[in-house]
Amino acid sequence: MTQPQRIPPLPRRTPGSAHGPAAKIQEAVTARDDLADALTSAGIQLPAMDVRTPWPETDSDGSARQARYALVHLGICSAPVAHALATVIRRGAAG
Repeated sequence: MTQPQRIPPLPRRTPGSAHGPAAKIQEAVTARDDLADALTSAGIQLPAMDVRTPWPETDSDGSARQARYALVHLGICSAPVAHALATVIRRGAAG
């Protein structure tokens, strides 16, 4: 099975009205940055947040095409960070 493609960090940008794969990647980068800012405000840092596109899709003729979306990959974290994240989520859900 092919692994998802890793996308290097991109500079922060305000989402524009562009469409297509680049816009979807930028949308995911903006979402990643927003989540990282919110986590930082709560005193939490995930060490490996990045953006990835899914493995290449194929058309009916077998040719590869661009992925239609990008994913925010949250990576891994230590048990204490996972507990801190759970606490922040519970507080927010109770509020």
